[in-house]
Amino acid sequence: MARLLALFTVLLSCLPGAAAAAVPPEVVASFAPGGRLRVAINFGNPVLAQKDPQSGRPRGVSADLAEELARRLGLPLDFVTFDGAGKVFDALKTGAWDLAFLAIDPVRAAEIDFSPPYVVIEGTYLVPADSPLRSVDQVDRPGVRIAVGRGSAYDLYLTRALTSAQLVRAPTSAAAIALFQSDGLDAAGGVRQPLVEAATANPGLRVIPGRFMAIEQAMGTPKGRTAAARYLQGFIEEMKASGFVARALAASGQADAAVAPPMAR
Repeated sequence: MARLLALFTVLLSCLPGAAAAAVPPEVVASFAPGGRLRVAINFGNPVLAQKDPQSGRPRGVSADLAEELARRLGLPLDFVTFDGAGKVFDALKTGAWDLAFLAIDPVRAAEIDFSPPYVVIEGTYLVPADSPLRSVDQVDRPGVRIAVGRGSAYDLYLTRALTSAQLVRAPTSAAAIALFQSDGLDAAGGVRQPLVEAATANPGLRVIPGRFMAIEQAMGTPKGRTAAARYLQGFIEEMKASGFVARALAASGQADAAVAPPMAR
């Protein structure tokens, strides 16, 4: 009898919605007061999210994490897509989303409760191949103009960190690379992977070695949703420890991105 009961318990745990039953109702309501989990996805960072060429739906590690969370909560999932992180943050003011995937930053943390990071990526510079700039510490000089995506994590960071160079903002990260080339700027700041892709496609460009920042990507909820924010802490740590994040990165062609280390206990 005990063995039959144990088998029944295992089978029950495999049924749809079984994981959701373990999540307290107040946590579910905290995530999605409207009854549907609206998740902001930023297509401007291809390491984390890509658009499926057939369906147009998001895929990649952010989408996979959102789908797994919605499954556990037993909630229908709606993706709300953007082409820049700054636009995701701006949309918080209109209540457009319940959950977002953004880099942790002090400016954003004033309005968003962040989970621990799940991926760490590098911010560096793209420059002309014949540029005299050879290291990241040479870029902050008078007269140097750097293209960045408005409101991106590296825009926010460089706004605080630079003392001499000038930032020139474009609407999105992809537009910043285009602006850098079209206006003959000295550098484009951004996430390493798309900068390397741009340099690979254009032999007149190169990526400066090293980084000016480590960008910690996390999940976040609007301030005030305490139960949801607390649940995300354990959720992200489990997704990292189980290998879920690493598998999602590899499946989307981003295996060179680093899974964030576990948080210290």
